[in-house]
Amino acid sequence: MRIGSIEVLPVLDGTGREPAAEVLTRPGVPDAWSCHAEHLDADGVLTLALGGFLVRTGDRTVLVDAGVGTIDNGKYAGGGLLDSLRGHRVGPEDVTDVVFTHLHFDHVGWATKKGRVVFPNATYRVHADDWAHFVSSPTAEPGAVRKLSPLEPQLEVFDGEVTLAPGLTARPAPGHTPGSTVYVVSSGDERALLLGDVVHSVVELGERDWEAVFDVDPVAAGAVRNALADEVADSTDLVVGAHFPGLRFGRVVTAFGNRTFRAI
Repeated sequence: MRIGSIEVLPVLDGTGREPAAEVLTRPGVPDAWSCHAEHLDADGVLTLALGGFLVRTGDRTVLVDAGVGTIDNGKYAGGGLLDSLRGHRVGPEDVTDVVFTHLHFDHVGWATKKGRVVFPNATYRVHADDWAHFVSSPTAEPGAVRKLSPLEPQLEVFDGEVTLAPGLTARPAPGHTPGSTVYVVSSGDERALLLGDVVHSVVELGERDWEAVFDVDPVAAGAVRNALADEVADSTDLVVGAHFPGLRFGRVVTAFGNRTFRAI
């Protein structure tokens, strides 16, 4: 995928499987998924792609999110991200930047391994509010602290909209987590938005009142999601969520006032 002069490639790490109703709900409608059964398997399970995106821009090689790592717990199974990078002729030492949409476990798996930084030459970047929430606050989870603290010598945090590399802009989108961030890739008159977990399923780009169970602030998360979907609707802008099938891009289109996602 090229966005003008910038190359954006999916980097798959593995797969997650969750009962759909334990990921996304419509308040007051217990059988909401019955209208979208085509996105589930016969047991009502939602399959989630795990991984990230490789962005080549100028002399920078940027990894957006770092997958789930070597976890294999029956629901989430990773292990493929480094091989996926090598398939694009990129080794860990070639990555110049690792940027996170947020710091949930399935986005930071290859940030470190057994206390060692996986991408030795990279600057790691994340919104300051997520770093505080997951790592530096007194209530941070010990597992996240162990996983992410080794990054500190290579870490830079940001707290507003900022360009991190040529054509790659961090755009805060709080709600799913305090520092949840969308990355906007732009070159010439072309643009793509890497949505992270602002959107877990393509269904949410059509359904205005659904909520993600893991959102720390469901009201803020819903407002951000709908504002972004309305912004890109019926435009040439491409969008992709961090867990969309195959990490495929698409566009948001409207018909009779209803939004829907069409993969390309």
